[in-house]
Amino acid sequence: MLVMKQFLSCIGSGLLVLSQVNAQATVSFDQPPAFEASKLLPPALIKSPLHRIREFCPSDGFMIHFTIDSNYGEIKCTGMNELAERINELKAIKTLVETSRTDLFADGLKRSIEAPIDAVKNIAEDPEEALRKAPATVGHFFKKVGSSISNASDKVEDKWANRDKNKDSAEVIADTGKGLGKSAKGIVGFDKAKLDCARKLGVDPYSDNALLQSEMEKITWAFFAGGLPLRLGVSAVSGGGSVAMKATKTVGLPEDIYDVTPSELLLRDRESMLAMGASETLIEAVFRNQNLSIAQRHSIVGALKEFPKNGDRLNALGIAANCQSKTQARYFNQVMMKLKAQNKKTPYAALTTVVRMPAGVTKEGIVEVVAPVDYISWTPSIAEFARAPKMPQMKYRALIYGQMSPKAKSGFEAAGWQVVQR
Repeated sequence: MLVMKQFLSCIGSGLLVLSQVNAQATVSFDQPPAFEASKLLPPALIKSPLHRIREFCPSDGFMIHFTIDSNYGEIKCTGMNELAERINELKAIKTLVETSRTDLFADGLKRSIEAPIDAVKNIAEDPEEALRKAPATVGHFFKKVGSSISNASDKVEDKWANRDKNKDSAEVIADTGKGLGKSAKGIVGFDKAKLDCARKLGVDPYSDNALLQSEMEKITWAFFAGGLPLRLGVSAVSGGGSVAMKATKTVGLPEDIYDVTPSELLLRDRESMLAMGASETLIEAVFRNQNLSIAQRHSIVGALKEFPKNGDRLNALGIAANCQSKTQARYFNQVMMKLKAQNKKTPYAALTTVVRMPAGVTKEGIVEVVAPVDYISWTPSIAEFARAPKMPQMKYRALIYGQMSPKAKSGFEAAGWQVVQR
């Protein structure tokens, strides 16, 4: 009996120690914090006649999630970058709506209906929610898949194997253009007119904001088919110069995005990927990924062109082809833009990959990862990333374009990283 009591006592002590260890393990990680918009953002950004940002802003360990109540519905954003873009789009929508109430627009619409092009009735024929739902976390890029990033290529192969066998390569690529400018896509000049409209508004011509796309197509069509010069906002009444908002730099648009039509961009991107040595399988997978907008695809391909040939450019294309949400695609494009800027400033010797994150290798042998995040918390997934196996004889540096918790900074440094906050 005494032996049994001693045995049970030992078990109890062991369980107590185990629970304490587990408690310490739990405490060793951060709980991603929630932020208050009033303490995080300038007043002009929080509220305007067009919108108000809700006070409660949770984070997921990487990005801060915002909810905007606007005159055009509720908008959910992931990250400061998208927040700035959506507010800019609200201003653009307001300008387009104001334009649609002018006599000049009415005149253009009347002319377009009388024109021998029977496409205006189909504009916005596929109504969707005016503003999209909040996307998934970008933690995807900091998690391993099995033991190797090569799984990305495997998924590309699987997608290609399951493609519609009745479609040839050209038809497959053509499918990627669906959803933008459906009604007037084949009309010569309309694409360029819409690009001019987006340029004047300072917005992404390939934004996934369905309401913005619908309004741009409606306004562009009325002026284009009506044979009138495009005038937006007050200028449509006064006859003055076009109202042109400055496009936010955070969107990461390529410089030629307003000058080249979607079909021309497709051909350019295809030629660029072929020049990198990409297979038909990989190229088609990039084109078929509906999470990648035309602008993002062109931006990513353009950035990869500037890196040395002796690197993981094709692996980066594989990651792009496997972005599983629009948020992941947006984040991956931001990463490539930051790497491109770093490469322009101090050219990298090569491009490599850390888990799912593309990284530059400096001439001094430093593997440099860029993270355009809002706030990094020390979570199990970020700890796994920081502690992932490293190449021998190489140093590792993390360029953080945002904030991070003290615990996250200490965790990275303890795992052998040099942390630089930008």
